[in-house]
Amino acid sequence: MDEDMENGNLGPYQDKPRTFPNMLSKPYTPLIFRIFMGINARVLFILLFLGFGAVLYVGVNTSPIIVFVFIVCIISFVLSIYLAKWVLSKDEGPPEMSQISDAIREGAEGFFRTQYGTISKMAILLALVILSIYLYRSTTPQQESSGIGRSTSAFITVASFLLGALCSGIAGYVGMWVSVRANVRVASAARRSAREALQVAVRAGGFSALVVVGMAVIGVAILYASFYVWLGVDSRGSMKVTDLPLLLVGYGFGASFVALFAQLGGGIYTKAADVGADLVGKVEQGIPEDDPRNPAVIADLVGDNVGDCAARGADLFESIAAEIISAMILGGTMAQRCKIEDPSGFILFPLVVHSFDLVISSLGILSIRGTRGPAVKAPLEDPMAILQKGYSITIVLAVLTFGASTRWLLYTEQAPSAWLNFALCGLVGIMTAYVFVWITKYYTDYKHEPVRTLALSSSTGHGTNIIAGISLGLESTALPVLVISMSIVSAFWLGHTSGLVDESGNPTGGLFGTAVATMGMLSTAAYILTMDMFGPIADNAGGIVEMSQQPESVREITDVLDAVGNTTKATTKGFAIGSAALASFLLFSAYMDEVAAFAQQPFKQVDIAVPEVFVGGLLGSMLIFLFSGWSCSAVGRTAQEVVNEVRRQFIERPGIMDYKEKPDYGRCVAIVAAASLKEMIKPGALAIISPIVVGVLFRTLGYYTGHPLLGAKVVASMLMFATVSGILMALFLNTAGGAWDNAKKFIETGALGGKGSDSHKAAVTGDTVGDPFKDTAGPSLHVLIKMLATITLVMAPVFL
Repeated sequence: MDEDMENGNLGPYQDKPRTFPNMLSKPYTPLIFRIFMGINARVLFILLFLGFGAVLYVGVNTSPIIVFVFIVCIISFVLSIYLAKWVLSKDEGPPEMSQISDAIREGAEGFFRTQYGTISKMAILLALVILSIYLYRSTTPQQESSGIGRSTSAFITVASFLLGALCSGIAGYVGMWVSVRANVRVASAARRSAREALQVAVRAGGFSALVVVGMAVIGVAILYASFYVWLGVDSRGSMKVTDLPLLLVGYGFGASFVALFAQLGGGIYTKAADVGADLVGKVEQGIPEDDPRNPAVIADLVGDNVGDCAARGADLFESIAAEIISAMILGGTMAQRCKIEDPSGFILFPLVVHSFDLVISSLGILSIRGTRGPAVKAPLEDPMAILQKGYSITIVLAVLTFGASTRWLLYTEQAPSAWLNFALCGLVGIMTAYVFVWITKYYTDYKHEPVRTLALSSSTGHGTNIIAGISLGLESTALPVLVISMSIVSAFWLGHTSGLVDESGNPTGGLFGTAVATMGMLSTAAYILTMDMFGPIADNAGGIVEMSQQPESVREITDVLDAVGNTTKATTKGFAIGSAALASFLLFSAYMDEVAAFAQQPFKQVDIAVPEVFVGGLLGSMLIFLFSGWSCSAVGRTAQEVVNEVRRQFIERPGIMDYKEKPDYGRCVAIVAAASLKEMIKPGALAIISPIVVGVLFRTLGYYTGHPLLGAKVVASMLMFATVSGILMALFLNTAGGAWDNAKKFIETGALGGKGSDSHKAAVTGDTVGDPFKDTAGPSLHVLIKMLATITLVMAPVFL
């Protein structure tokens, strides 16, 4: 049988037209897109023109910096449309490829509709809770003096929350929309050349990345400018511009809320299908990955799109939004303390950095070109080297544009050389990002020793593979933590010695220096997201090639791209957790500033020697482990259902293995979709409810024991410990999972006996253990860390 498969002699089944069942009766398009598509083209053009005019009007009335941000974002959207058209102009290959792609697309869109329908209901319910809390909470003296009452503050926060949730959902949909259309085009391009397939995958990922980052930037900019004009900021008797960023925290919370459930639901879906397909297909039946005889194969390919593309789009959107808002809050606070005449540069600096990110990442994406002669089929160049070359171009441009941005916006007469210190802070962040990418690549790429050692451990059995993978994951936390630690300290002291001082002569630039380093780290976010999106698109393309039974040379090309995609996904996760660590540090500082504003007393330190505060820290660490445990067990339970279903089909339809009967793909898709939606609720609710319950409980205790800030202090401790534990746990889960996956890929290249050997079966076991680590619990922790910080910012008044 194996020999027949190698030669392509697959019997009568191969000669029949291969058709795949529809998962939906009709294609799904979100309501907001259906409304736009139903409008007459001329009317739509006029509406867009008026909308652009309104945006430009509020921008002009706010700051020239905002106008610059708007123009760059709009240009990046135009470029993303060009990239989408370029990708969609590529052919879809033979009919069987299109049929498989259609089944994947319809399955992904069906799950997306159901999942985001559930998330939107939960978001509306939470919005009502926030509204009721804010209508009865106290206001800060600054808000009272500027005439912003409880009701205004409540509706602003709720509107920000819902807008953040909506934009995060759109970011997820955009990520999935392009991936389910690009996969078949990459598969078709692989029939001609490896370089063309790489270019199509990168440009498809680039479209999604530019839209996601552009939406995060323009969303915050529009919200900021609208509030600026509506509230008459900086006019007599109104709010100061330095206090305005605090009104945006709801936007970050909304984005985090949607991203958490998108990552959880998508992660459970993709890994349950993947584990179920691998355990029965590869280990028990001995058939290749993505073989059309495997009943779970369509569910597995659908999962790549809803788990890796849609969820990662929402994840990075949330990362950028949270980082921008926290940096704006700290910039405004510092400018106020230093009595800087025009603080707008310090507040709007994050928006400009990410605007330049769109420009330089676009150049990096466009630098990856196809070969002139498409006749070459063999992969002549290492795809990772080509992607790294594009990343290097982006990094060099980031250093130049970051330096220019600091000189333009952060120059002040009070400290003429401060901008240079902040430029160096940015350089620290950019170097941190580069080192993070390199460290993760070292631990997860099979060209390096750690993964090869892990693969070698598979030759002595399943148990030694698991032991080696866990030890590799634990070891891999050390270097990233050292890098983060050096980055935070270096950036803090560069900011501290910038020359910016308050009225008492105390240096005040330290925290803002750390904020600038975070911006530096995320200054290439669009290119990093492009590399991340490349992974699942290449994975899907490989699946389509295998299922449509293309020649072995085509599968070799997609296998190489898939292995590189695994590495890029792992490096992106390393990058995401590094930026989450820095962003959480900023959000923690913003939380302490907000508590001080509401309590009208200093709140600069948290003493963990106080028993209640120490207990808060323990609860924060416990939350990370409990959340990770529930996430992994959700995948395990769902995978068991898939395994049972696949085994049932192989027993009841023995003709599947001989290509005489067709598997019921739709059944596995339905099982995984229903289970993942049910399973995502418990860990998600735990993350949202825990800090609120702890804060209210200890606030009540503090009220009766005469400690008025006890609730806020315990929540601060919980936040600190959860952040530290979450960073380490996410690093461990992401790296171990990525290493197990690529150890399996290394053996599949022919090493240690190749496919079907005992070493390969042991490596598949390791890969199935690592699947929920790297694609469910690990990525969800990135979002959890930042969501804990944003939820405490929004709910801070409840703890006082």
